[in-house]
Amino acid sequence: MSNTADPTRDLTAHSAGDSSAADRLVPLIYDRLRALAGSYLKGEDCGHTLQPTALVHEAYVRMVDIDRVDWKGKTHFFAMAARQMRRILVEHARAANAQKRGAGRRRVTLHDDDALAEQNTLDLLALEQALERLSEASPRQARVAELRVFAGLQVKESAHILGVSERTIKQDWRVARAWLARELRSDVETS
Repeated sequence: MSNTADPTRDLTAHSAGDSSAADRLVPLIYDRLRALAGSYLKGEDCGHTLQPTALVHEAYVRMVDIDRVDWKGKTHFFAMAARQMRRILVEHARAANAQKRGAGRRRVTLHDDDALAEQNTLDLLALEQALERLSEASPRQARVAELRVFAGLQVKESAHILGVSERTIKQDWRVARAWLARELRSDVETS
């Protein structure tokens, strides 16, 4: 057995019942998951209750409890983690809204390849609804948006996950960003 750190091997081993695999896995993924969680929660009011560490822990628990996943590598893991974090953030925002109308709105950022564009901060629940509508029109574009926004994956990583060319990812992301921006603007205007 190799001593080289391999998140995919450890995920597979954990799924097969190797309890020590989780001990090896956490240090390999924690920093990147924490950075993703921090970027999701950036710009939140100081009084919000969901912290990056809690988001990472909840996502991790959900990830290691998934049975029968054929892990295809570290990028696949982070794409799945992004989906779990998206679900957690949406659940948290919905629960907060149920307690007090307008509370719990989460802000996320649509970003370009180069850097986060701070002026594009969005309401998570509005983004979730827009992504659901986009998924009905173009499932792949919605998936590209999810991978780019929630997983923080680059073009090359997204192309690998979806099994398409980098050019296709760039085109889908350009269209998805424009579509989401239009949808979110119209949501704000009708509010």
